[in-house]
Amino acid sequence: MSIDDELGVDDDTDDDNADYVTFDMTGERYAFPMSRVQEIIRMPSVVKVPLGPPSLEGLANLRGRVLPVVSLRTCCDMPGAEHDETTRVIVVDGGVPLGFVVDRVASVISIDPAAMESADSVQSTVNSDVLIGVIKTDGSSMTSVLDVDRLVGGQFDGLAARAASRDLAGAGRAVPQADEDDAESDDTLELVSFAVEGQEYALPIDQVQEIVQAPESVSHVPNAGSRVLGVIDLRGRLLPVVSMRRVFGLPMTDLEPQNRIVVVSLPGNGVVGVVMDTVREVLRVPHQLVAPLPSFVAGDGRKSEVESVCRLEDGKRLVSVLSVNRMFDSPEVRNEIAEHQSRGETAEMAEDQRAADDGRGDEELFVVFRLDEEEYAVDVDAVQEIIRVPDALIRVPKSYDFVEGLVNLRGTVLPVVDLRTRLGLVRTERDERQRIVVLIIGGVRTGFIVDSVAEVARVGRHVLEPAPELSAEQARLVSRVANLPEQKRMLLLVQVDQLLAAEQAQKLEEVVADEALAAV
Repeated sequence: MSIDDELGVDDDTDDDNADYVTFDMTGERYAFPMSRVQEIIRMPSVVKVPLGPPSLEGLANLRGRVLPVVSLRTCCDMPGAEHDETTRVIVVDGGVPLGFVVDRVASVISIDPAAMESADSVQSTVNSDVLIGVIKTDGSSMTSVLDVDRLVGGQFDGLAARAASRDLAGAGRAVPQADEDDAESDDTLELVSFAVEGQEYALPIDQVQEIVQAPESVSHVPNAGSRVLGVIDLRGRLLPVVSMRRVFGLPMTDLEPQNRIVVVSLPGNGVVGVVMDTVREVLRVPHQLVAPLPSFVAGDGRKSEVESVCRLEDGKRLVSVLSVNRMFDSPEVRNEIAEHQSRGETAEMAEDQRAADDGRGDEELFVVFRLDEEEYAVDVDAVQEIIRVPDALIRVPKSYDFVEGLVNLRGTVLPVVDLRTRLGLVRTERDERQRIVVLIIGGVRTGFIVDSVAEVARVGRHVLEPAPELSAEQARLVSRVANLPEQKRMLLLVQVDQLLAAEQAQKLEEVVADEALAAV
């Protein structure tokens, strides 16, 4: 609905006057400059978003667009109120559309700019930081004019930053893309660390495609080379698997639940899985703490797989950084891997054909679950399995508040997290509908308790869009939204790798290791 339709405004106005949309809150009258108001709508149904600012009421669907809706009362430190038939949402241009909930919209007024007094000379019940000025009308009545940009910036730094970037781009100036985190990443080396025979190694994170749990067995291939264990099925594709122990010339051991397969990229667009004893954590190491490996260390005229060493904890902890190219620089090993990869081409082509036949080329698959009456989703490939919540969990003392405890899953210790608590929602009593969704976070298999699991949904890529950046933590956890207006649904897509910070994942791994040792 347009502003004029909502308020019954005549189009004949004086071009020399300034126009304002006026509205009421807590019995007082306020206004926004009409130039910043896009439209006025009734209070829509909203999807609540976890970890957003207190003023956020949720996300609404506005003709196919995702609209963040916030309470203007909360923004202005006023007491809350129930919505009723007079409640309206004023949609403003805040860099991206943003809706402010107000008690009632009054009218559009046109005034002489000289009729406004500066905010410096008046007092108001709202924070003066968001006040532009005051319009005096009808003798004693006053209308406070609020600053849209300061309201948006005070509540949503991400939206304000996006607006600033857009304004700079529109003015033909270069928009700086790097923030403080980007600048920090330029000065740091990001690594995935793991252990082999008690020693700590690492690979550059940009060479790691994913980390999966080692299966119970690997399909061995007759006459395979010394390093290649065989192949495994990775979501319909055959993946050659190499033993890091064999690469290092160490004694072989049977595959165990704590073993992980690190899938790395090879030169020439190939991939191979490397079996590690266990994966530890993601490291961000300043470059000044990284030194190249001395040339005399390799010996026997061959290059060492280690290309540099990180000196951590004042030199008490040394992490050897491996080079994927050096690990597989032997022609024999490359030929072995290529031979195994060729055996998977038929399976890959068949999978691609099936995807094309059923239309999955333009779709993504998600496991949909519910929390607090809202629908969330994670990529189906990230889900290891879904199990019932056991009657009892082993409590973990001095752990995070969101850690419910540990469960024995077929001989493996599984840490269990209450996802409601992790996302800042209210805990609920256990019931029969709840399930544990098992994911791998930072190399640790972790279970997350959800209210219920709804379905595996096919979602077209054309309905996926970035989630509004309402807070830093929310932007990391809920990165995208699947807007499905025909179904009157909105799915909040969760970034699995952001559910636990690196130190949290490491602490859970330590808890699991301690429990496993105690059980021996």
